[in-house]
Amino acid sequence: MRSPKLAALELKRFGRGKLPRAALVALLLLPLLYGALYLWSFWDPYKRLDKVPVALVNSDQGTTVDGKRLDAGGEITRKLRRSKTFDWREVSPAEAAKGVEDGTYYLSLTMPADFSAKIASSAGDDPTTGALQVRTNDANNYIVGSISRTVFSEVRSAASANASRGFLDKIFVSFADLHDKTAEAADGADQLKDGAGKAQQGAKDLADGLDTAKEKTGELTGGLNKLNAAAGKLETGSRQVADGTQQVADKVNGAAAKARPFVKDPKNLADTAKLVADSAHVVNNHLGKFAEKAPAAASLTKRVATRTDSLYTKYCSAGAPPAPAFCADAKVARDDAAEAALLAGDVNTLVGNAGGDITKLRGQLTDLEGKARVLVEKAPGLAGDLDAAVTQVNALNSGAHKVADGMVELHKGIGTAAGGSGKLGEGVGKLGDGAHSLNGGMFKLVDGSGQLAGGLHDGVGKIPDYDQQQRDARTQVMADPVQLANQALHKAPNYGTGFAPYFIPLSLWVGAMVAYMLIAPMNKRALAAGASPWRIAVAGWLPVVGLGAAQVGALMSVLHWAPGLGLEMAHPALTIGFLVLVTACFAAIVQWLNAKFGAAGRILVLALLMLQLTSAGGTYPVQTSPDFFNDIHPYLPMSYIVESLRRLITGGDLTPVWQGGAVLLAFTAGALALTALAARGKQVWTMDRLHPELSL
Repeated sequence: MRSPKLAALELKRFGRGKLPRAALVALLLLPLLYGALYLWSFWDPYKRLDKVPVALVNSDQGTTVDGKRLDAGGEITRKLRRSKTFDWREVSPAEAAKGVEDGTYYLSLTMPADFSAKIASSAGDDPTTGALQVRTNDANNYIVGSISRTVFSEVRSAASANASRGFLDKIFVSFADLHDKTAEAADGADQLKDGAGKAQQGAKDLADGLDTAKEKTGELTGGLNKLNAAAGKLETGSRQVADGTQQVADKVNGAAAKARPFVKDPKNLADTAKLVADSAHVVNNHLGKFAEKAPAAASLTKRVATRTDSLYTKYCSAGAPPAPAFCADAKVARDDAAEAALLAGDVNTLVGNAGGDITKLRGQLTDLEGKARVLVEKAPGLAGDLDAAVTQVNALNSGAHKVADGMVELHKGIGTAAGGSGKLGEGVGKLGDGAHSLNGGMFKLVDGSGQLAGGLHDGVGKIPDYDQQQRDARTQVMADPVQLANQALHKAPNYGTGFAPYFIPLSLWVGAMVAYMLIAPMNKRALAAGASPWRIAVAGWLPVVGLGAAQVGALMSVLHWAPGLGLEMAHPALTIGFLVLVTACFAAIVQWLNAKFGAAGRILVLALLMLQLTSAGGTYPVQTSPDFFNDIHPYLPMSYIVESLRRLITGGDLTPVWQGGAVLLAFTAGALALTALAARGKQVWTMDRLHPELSL
């Protein structure tokens, strides 16, 4: 009998009563208990986190920043309650601590009383970090603690970003203020530059003016010195005039007293006046001739003195013949001639120096002559005029004395002015030097103010001046500068889809394991009849493969269409076909273990299942497991099945699918070959087969 007929006969046994039929139905639905129920319970746990009770403690008292109220704890509380990440329950700190300890709450989140104050301190002199306090209890549930760390990390990042945005916004506002003030400073620097330029020109004009003033003060000092010398002479002259007027007054008064008797005789007075006029005329003429003859007389007497000295030297020197009587007379003559020459020179010098005075004297003599002649004419009325003249002379004398006293004061004043002018000249010189230094400094100030203005204008261009919209955009970026561009290739939509490649082969292995508890791995009639080992092996394998295909159809139908599940596959047909290959492979392996080892084989099936579950990398990457599981990972079929199902369900490169299919075919063929060998051995009866040590 061929293998398919043997397989059909094996399956017909389940149609002979209600209990076998129920067993067959249970066998078909058994993978649902492992596959569908497991995946249903794990399908999307994150979607129901809002059912997890969590304690929320907001002790934040808030604070005031720049006149605005900051309540960071209240803001976070409102956002958390709106997010519905957990079942947030606001309680007191004591209730939160007690609830986390006894399991009422899985964890607690506490915002301390100074939370807002510490966040606001980032813009102050003593910045400190605000801390969100999370308390978990792994005795309640370890996974919730892991989930909370991820959630609260996002909460902390969001709170930090908000605090940073406020701090950075203040910085940008300060930049704007700095920009405006720098712009004002730049405008002021421009004005300073203009003013410095004008001041520099003024300093130059001042220096030039002081140089000119220094020259003029020098001229003024020289003039004042000359004026002082002239004032000294004028003082002397005025004093002499005063003395002269005094003498005149004295003489006039005395003469008046003496003249009164004479003026009583007008005729005698007229004759005398006529005599004076004539005498003045004669003296005036002789005075002119004296002035003319004085130089010639001085020159002549000088020549005489020179010649006399030469004669004396010639005839009375040590080498000349002695002439004692002559030399004595000659010496007297020489000395007299020298004295006469000296006197004539002095007279000539006096005449030369008094040239103006002589001219004046001659004018006075002419005036005297004229007045004397007038007196001759007025002599008859002179007696009456004498008293008036005496009065006028006395007044003239008094005025001359006042003028002399005034000239003394004037001379002192001019002397003081001359001294002050000298000091003024020195001061103006120092001022000139300072003005030149100021002029040089103003050149540097102009250059420096120009550089300052240029630098400030450049600085204004470099200092940012953002409006509210620009500040918001920049603070958002700077507060959270790195965004995670999370691109998930072939993303699993939920937790259950991600774990389906792990739970589906588990359920199929269990289905094959239970199937061989109801179906014999090798047909006993075929063994007794001496059928071919290959036929026996295939005949025992095909019924379970058929049941496995039915299990695959039932399981995948429930996973795809059942409410609350809805598994979506990237390659549905290929997935079903691959799972049929999976169940065929599992059936071959389980058949061989049962055929070869009998009752002990069932224990080996469970052991092999455990090894595959722990080394397949169905939950965490296999690299995170100990080395033992990494070592056996490449040699077990479920490792390839999990990897292939991930590509078939969520998508991706199908190369692992083809590789996995080849591996499964190899495992299937190998297991069937081993079963055939076992069948060949079973055709020989031994005492162990007749009396097995263990039976299940």
